Order: sequence, then C-alpha cells, then structure tokens
Amino acid sequence: MNFLIDYFLNIKFITIIDFIGTFAFAISGIRLASAKRFDWFGAYVVGVVTAVGGGTLRDLMLGVTPFWMLDGFYLVVSAFALLFALIFRKYLCHMNNTIFWFDAIGLGLFTVVGIEKSLSLDFPMWVAIIMGTLTGAAGGILRDTLINEVPLVFRSDLYAIACVLGGVVYYICLKIGVGPIPTQLICAATVIVLRVLAARYHIALPTLKGEYTTGAEVKTDEDE
Repeated sequence: MNFLIDYFLNIKFITIIDFIGTFAFAISGIRLASAKRFDWFGAYVVGVVTAVGGGTLRDLMLGVTPFWMLDGFYLVVSAFALLFALIFRKYLCHMNNTIFWFDAIGLGLFTVVGIEKSLSLDFPMWVAIIMGTLTGAAGGILRDTLINEVPLVFRSDLYAIACVLGGVVYYICLKIGVGPIPTQLICAATVIVLRVLAARYHIALPTLKGEYTTGAEVKTDEDE
C-alpha cells in the first residue's frame, strides 16, 4: 500500500497524460474488437496493442527500453479499460461516436508524450515531431491491422497530419516561452480539435486516383 501511495505522490503531469491516453486508446481498441466479436482476451490484446504500440515503436527507434517494460501499470490501465468496457458495454455499443472520441483524445495526448520523450533524450525538434506523430498514429495502425481493417490513418480525414501540426504548435509555444504544462495542453488540444474539425467538415488531403490493373500498366485519371 505504501508503494502505491509513493507511486502516485511522485507521478509527473506528463505521466498522467500518458495514462489517460493509454486508457483512451485502449477503449478505442476494445470497442472495435467488440464490434468484431472478439473474446475478452482478444479484446484486451487489441486494447493493449492500441495503447502501447506507438510508444513501443517510438522507444525502439529512440534506442531505449519500451516504456511499458519499465512500468507495468500501463498494462493495468488497459485492464481497467477492458473492465470499463464490460461494465458500460450497453452504453458504448449504442454510442456511435465512442471510438472516434476516445481515438481523438488518445491521439492528442500521445502526440505530446512522444514529443516530450524525444526532447528529454536530447533529440532535435523535428525528430520529436516525427516521434510524436508515430506515438499517436502507430497504435491505431496496429489496431486496425489486427482487426483486419484498412488503417484509419490511410483512409480517414486528417489524422497523422493533425499530430504534425500539433507538434508545430508545441514548438511555437516553446519558442515564445509558454510554460511546460500549458504547452502540453495546448498541443494536445490542437491535435484533438483538428481531428474533430477534420471529421466534422471532411477535411482531408487529396487522394491519388488511379485504377489498378493486373498487368504492368496503371491507368490514371490523367490518361483518360
């Protein structure tokens, strides 16, 4: 009990953001797994992969031990997310926007976590923005791959680009002297708001239009 008290008393704000993002992303993964009628264990695995997948890839690329191997509480948070989904499953199943909101929240918070982790290891800002984007978007890619769906980042309105723009806002806040916690909140809010606006007004990058053929040639709109 004393260990838990000391743990929570010494927790940092960025860690709180990390835990909330973990919970949000785990919920989004579990909700999608339930729609595919996975069992409890399968849903938990999808939730964990969604929650820690992006951060794991980030840490491996940064040359450090993946964060969840140093603190098992992330797996506990994912278990709480499964429990939450089981208790409130009737409400979650009838809320069509559940996945979107949890995914958007996780996206914004994990972008901040990825940037902070990279900067704490003395990487330049451009690397931090890339790692923030990877932390936010890669978990969703792994989630969608596991449930046999085209990843949301490749078929949706602004997704990874929202992370990049959030990273730019983070950099601007640093340059003008905004404090650490406000900077983190502004960055996360920017990503979430951009994601919501993009979904609401269907803001997306132009698509590459073409017709796949079995031969060597690809017919494009310009050829017509």
